[in-house]
Amino acid sequence: EMATVPLGFNIDTPRWDQSTFVGRLKHFLNITDPRTVLVPEEELDRAKALVEGCRAGLVPPGSSREQLLYAKKLYDSAFHPDSGEKMNLIGRMSFQVPGGMALTGCMLQFYRTVPAVVFWQWVNQSFNAIVNYTNRNAASPISLRQIGVAYVTATGTALATAVGLNLYTKRAPPLLARWVPFAAVAAANCVNIPMMRQQEIINGVTVTDGDNNELGHSRRAAVKGIVQVVVSRITMAAPGMIILPIIMERLEKFPFMQRIRVLHGPLQVLLCGGFLLFMVPAACALFPQRCSLALADLELELRDSIVAKHGDKVPYVYFNKGL
Repeated sequence: EMATVPLGFNIDTPRWDQSTFVGRLKHFLNITDPRTVLVPEEELDRAKALVEGCRAGLVPPGSSREQLLYAKKLYDSAFHPDSGEKMNLIGRMSFQVPGGMALTGCMLQFYRTVPAVVFWQWVNQSFNAIVNYTNRNAASPISLRQIGVAYVTATGTALATAVGLNLYTKRAPPLLARWVPFAAVAAANCVNIPMMRQQEIINGVTVTDGDNNELGHSRRAAVKGIVQVVVSRITMAAPGMIILPIIMERLEKFPFMQRIRVLHGPLQVLLCGGFLLFMVPAACALFPQRCSLALADLELELRDSIVAKHGDKVPYVYFNKGL
C-alpha cells in the first residue's frame, strides 16, 4: 500500500536557492556531511528506493517531509547525479573531509625528505584520481587506458613539482618548504582533472535548455565546467595547506611543542579536518552545479542548429559541471 507525495513537494528541487553562494553552501554542507559515510549500505539503498518512489509520485504511508528530505540527503551524498549509480565510498564528496584531512596532514607533516614527499604525493594523487573519476560527468564514458594515462600524468606532475621545489627550497626560509605540498597539489589538479575528464573535452557534454530538453553536445561547455572544478579543488585545499604551515611554524617554536614532537602529525591531521569541514562545501559551492553558458559562447555549428530549431527562445544552455 503506497500513499501519494505531499502536495507541492518536488524531491529534486534543492531546498536552498542554488543561484546564490549561501544557498549552494547550505546545499553542500548538507550533502558533504562526513557522517553520511558511516550510513550502512542497506539504508542508502532504502533512501534510493524512497527517492525514486517519490519521483514516481508514490511513497510509504505516513512518510513525513523530514524523512523524504533525509532520504534525499543520503541519496545525493552516495549516488551519482547523472547515472543514479552508487558511487564508491572513497570517491564521494562526503569522504573528502576524513580522506582529505588524513592525506593533507601527512603531506604537511612529512615534507622534509624526498622519499616521504614522493610517497605521500603518490598516495594523494591516487586518492584524487578516484575522486575525479567518481565525480565526472557520467554521460561521457572514459576508457581504462585513458584513466591510466590521466593517473600517470597527474602523479608525474605532482611528483616533479614536489621533488623539484623540495630541492629548490633547501636554501630558502623554512616556511617556503612547508608550502611545497600545496604547489604540488595545485599543479597536479590542473593536470589530473582535465586528463581524467578528457572525453568531455573531446566529445563535448550534453547541454539542455531551461526545461532539461537535450540540445546537443558542447566542448566549450565541457571546458568551462572543468576549469570551474579545477578552481574549486585548488580552493578546497588552499586554506589548510597555506595557513596551517604558518600556524605550525609558530607553534613548533614553543618548548612544550618541542617536547611532544610525536603528536605534531596527529595535530596537523586534526587541524586539516577543521579547515576541510568548511572548505569542502564552500569550494563545491563556488559555482552552480548546474552550469550555464550563453548561446553566443557555443560552437558555431551547435549554435546554428539550436537557433534553427528554437529561434531566440534559448538564450542559455545548461549542463552538469561535475564536482
